[in-house]
Amino acid sequence: MSLIVESLVKHFTTYPALKGVSFTAPQGAFVALLGPSGSGKTTLLRILGGLEFPDAGAVRFADLNWLAVPARSRRAGFVFQHYALFRHMSVAKNIAFGLSVRPKAERPSRREIARRVEELLSLVQLEGMQDRYPSQLSGGQRQRVALARALAIEPRMLLLDEPFGALDAKVRKELRGWLRNLQARTGITTVLVTHDQEEAFAVADLVAVMNDGMIEQYGTPQDVRRAPRTRFVAEFLETKGRPRSSPPLEDRTGFHSWRDLN
Repeated sequence: MSLIVESLVKHFTTYPALKGVSFTAPQGAFVALLGPSGSGKTTLLRILGGLEFPDAGAVRFADLNWLAVPARSRRAGFVFQHYALFRHMSVAKNIAFGLSVRPKAERPSRREIARRVEELLSLVQLEGMQDRYPSQLSGGQRQRVALARALAIEPRMLLLDEPFGALDAKVRKELRGWLRNLQARTGITTVLVTHDQEEAFAVADLVAVMNDGMIEQYGTPQDVRRAPRTRFVAEFLETKGRPRSSPPLEDRTGFHSWRDLN
């Protein structure tokens, strides 16, 4: 039930967005794709969600050839930086949207949808706000609604694209801790795109540091911080001195560095 990404290549005309990206994460892991703009993070995330297709490579997840599964059938929950909520819909209707637009044969009953919405409002700590509209919420509350909407479809995978980028520093920090606890409770395999190293290290089980369409280093936050493997990683993390060599990141976690995976 691992997420296995193998040698993904993606070009936009002549621009190489991904250059053979590979990594493996166990079921229920929280993976952060960390790197500067243009490093390929969002392209990789969109491929996992079925919004883009690679030119070469493979993805396996939940014992499936993930790239062969239509986007609609992947049950991937997306959360974006700018919420993407429907302004004309109440909080409850926003959360229920993914369920209410399912084909009739797959659509839950109205009672079941209402029950699910109530359950999710409690989960994201927005009880009693089901009749409000996005304009009546704070930025942090809107992002919680966006997360609840992504969770409503009972996703196999949760994909987060800079979800806290539009929020101020205090709210970002509060929501990071809340998100980490939520992900641990739900056990959903989660992939986060971020350029903020503090954010990546605070929430993720595994961090992939990306640069120029490649993974420069992959491992636990502790290992990536303690032993950057390349000059880019050292400079990106603002580590003093040159990167020092060390054994592959296999130790207590069983996860591997980019040298073993690419």
